[in-house]
Amino acid sequence: MPAQEPTLIAGITPYFLERGVLWFREHADEIRKQARQDPWWRDRTVIVEHDAALPYSPLLRKLADMGYGKVGMVSAPGEFATRGGIVDVFPINIEHPIRIEFSGNTVLNILPLPVAEKPKPLKTPSAASADEYEKLWLAGLKPGDFVVHIDHGIGIFRGIAARETGNEFFELEYAPPRAGSMPDRLLVPREQSKRIARYVGFETPTVHRLGGTVWETTKRKAREDARTMAKELAAIYRRRAAATRPPYPRFPEIEAVLAASFPWATTRDQERAIAEIHGDLSAGKPMDRLLVGDVGFGKTEVAIRAAVRVAYTGKQVALLVPTTVLADQHAATFRERLGNLPLTVAQLTRLASKRDIKHEIERIRTGQTDIVIGTHRLLSRDIQFKDLGLVIIDEEQRFGVRQKERFKELRANVDILSLSATPIPRTLSLALAKFRDLSAIHEPPHGRIPIQTFILPFSQSAIAEAIRTERKRGGQIFYLWNRINSIELVRRRLERMAKGARIAVLHGRMRETELVRTVHAFRAGEIDILLATTIIENGLDMPNANTLIVANAARLGLAQAHQIRGRVGRGGEQAYAYFFYPTRGMTAEAEQRLEALREAQELGAGFQLALRDLEIRGAGNVLGKQQSGTMNKVGLNLYASLLNEALEEIVGTGDG
Repeated sequence: MPAQEPTLIAGITPYFLERGVLWFREHADEIRKQARQDPWWRDRTVIVEHDAALPYSPLLRKLADMGYGKVGMVSAPGEFATRGGIVDVFPINIEHPIRIEFSGNTVLNILPLPVAEKPKPLKTPSAASADEYEKLWLAGLKPGDFVVHIDHGIGIFRGIAARETGNEFFELEYAPPRAGSMPDRLLVPREQSKRIARYVGFETPTVHRLGGTVWETTKRKAREDARTMAKELAAIYRRRAAATRPPYPRFPEIEAVLAASFPWATTRDQERAIAEIHGDLSAGKPMDRLLVGDVGFGKTEVAIRAAVRVAYTGKQVALLVPTTVLADQHAATFRERLGNLPLTVAQLTRLASKRDIKHEIERIRTGQTDIVIGTHRLLSRDIQFKDLGLVIIDEEQRFGVRQKERFKELRANVDILSLSATPIPRTLSLALAKFRDLSAIHEPPHGRIPIQTFILPFSQSAIAEAIRTERKRGGQIFYLWNRINSIELVRRRLERMAKGARIAVLHGRMRETELVRTVHAFRAGEIDILLATTIIENGLDMPNANTLIVANAARLGLAQAHQIRGRVGRGGEQAYAYFFYPTRGMTAEAEQRLEALREAQELGAGFQLALRDLEIRGAGNVLGKQQSGTMNKVGLNLYASLLNEALEEIVGTGDG
């Protein structure tokens, strides 16, 4: 590499790690241009030029901010070392380390350095398995991140400190011992890293003081709270363990008919999940299984197979969904799949008239309905099943507190299958694993193509081009605008932008009959552009909708953005998702969310995004209100550890 050539140093992000050295070499000119013009690239890259001004100290801070670790001697990608006016750095986008020689704040030379041994490549979190990702909680720490030390409480990670002895320490900052004094520092030897965890919570935590009593008190209260929750869990699941029911018989002929009528080939993960659920139904006690899988990965088909087996024995099945629109779609899917079978599928939502609801309630009570699909209306006390066998809950975390209490009651008596596209964080699911079975669908459907995702500054011309391109190939478009009071203004703007396009509006304040009618019209191809709020987040399955435009992506939560992106690309066509952000006024959290969305474009990114979403805004629906408050004070990782300890103790002693 000639010394005079501008050198780019790329930050340690999954997006860059996945590209590799060759990609950076082939796109060098374009990347350097982006690094000078685009704010996202500018924040995550450094350009070093011979004889150019480059402030020495800010460079070191930026290298640390970009994820580079400071070491005594550089030997692997992602490291840098300093002495005097020299900075040695091993960029992740170059095959060897480089040396930058300074004179004051001016670059004198950029020299290649030999590689002592072949370095181990850095592994991107998105390429790691769930187990490996958990090990990266500390590897991805950046100065300024909050951490929890088991003995000292919540502090701020300030980097890796090296001593002349060669030992390395995690440098943590704690609150000043008294008002007006400097913050305390704690050096934690690297071999004690297990005593530190990244803080994951719902809000900015309080930094503790070293040597005070607050942390011990907080930890004791968290341990008591975890024990209370563990007792509740143990009581529920002991009742389930004591409950028995006759095993459900199998119907091979019907299973064969269902398999043959499925228009897609089942994936190995789907087949495994179906087999696991059949195993539960063949046992002599009620099932409680959580089925997780990314958006559009075929969870509904797995649920259909379970529902049919239970319904064929004469038991009733209830499918609970959080929205009327989703209930309508599930009802259509079940009726289509079971059209040739002697099973009655009904729908119970607020869409129906009082007369029809009364009639359907009576059919449920007398057992004339085999499978009923509905919203929380199904949990009302006036609904009496003749012989309920299986409850399927779609996106359980979206239901309210009162409905979740009803789910607890159901779990003691009937078989439960919960479906979720936003998996429980692994640190918590490990604690709950003793009481709940888990099936996962990681494999995308055959022929599914990853959605091409673009994160761009807002541009009317770019939006117009995206619409024009999709209409040219005969496809449909979701346009997301999440402000109802101005949605008609946006509609008029779209009408001017897309001449002749058939545009419809969809939002939560519309009458539900109109909502469903609009969705049906879009599914039938009578609408070109569906201008909608986040009401489209769950469940809509429109194979001909292959372009998504989000006008202000900075307002979306990360998991929410991923769910909405899953509305396109459901068929075999290449789909495109455009997330536009405002050119000014974005918060740091919004920038993090958009970066994570950009990084996680591959199929099956749900698990990675769920973890990133926890880091950014917290696991709001995993625990109850009381537990969420306690968890904020100690962080999710420590709370899950305390809960796991309490569960082991209670199960071991028979307490609770």
